This record gives sequence, structure tokens and C-alpha cells, in this order.
Amino acid sequence: TLLCFSKTLPKNKKYKTSTMTKGTTSQGARHGRTHIMCRRCGKNAFHQQWKKCGACAYPRPSARRFNWSVKAIKRRTTGTGRCRTLKVTHKRIANNFKTNGVKKAKKE
Repeated sequence: TLLCFSKTLPKNKKYKTSTMTKGTTSQGARHGRTHIMCRRCGKNAFHQQWKKCGACAYPRPSARRFNWSVKAIKRRTTGTGRCRTLKVTHKRIANNFKTNGVKKAKKE
């Protein structure tokens, strides 16, 4: 035997329809800026309301780092940026800290 369970909705009953939901329609209303660029790390992680960076914890004096994320520590370690001071320091070490301005030729 084939059982058929077809329920018809009563026509006099009105169902509540909501215009805004938690999904796609409410995402269109989000057009503000929560995070702006951090002046210390340069990432777009500085929370405007909380006045704190999510990436480096600025304005805290020590930078944010955790041992559970070794990759993140390696990304921002010494040698990954411009090394403005270290470039000069390495040249000075190669020249034995001479101050006359003569630079040693690089060995090839």
C-alpha cells in the first residue's frame, strides 16, 4: 500500500514573514570599517572602537606573539623586513668597524 501524507495549509492562517534575517540579507548592511591599518605592524587589524591591534596588540609595548603559532613568529622575525639598521651593521662588521668610509669588496 502507498501512504500519502499531504497536508494542506489553511488559507485563513497568516504566517509571519521577516524581512531581515541573520544570513545573506543582513550582510548587505555591513559597510562600515571596524579595523584600520595599524601604525606599528602595518596590517589592517587595528580596531577603531577598542583602540587595539589584533595582530601585534599595539599600543601594548611588547608585540603579540604565541608559541602555538610558530609560522606567525617566523613571518615577522628579524630579516623579513627592510633591515635598515642591520644592513649598515653587517657592512661595518665586514670592515672591522673602520670609519674612513672605505668599503670592503664582496667576495664572489
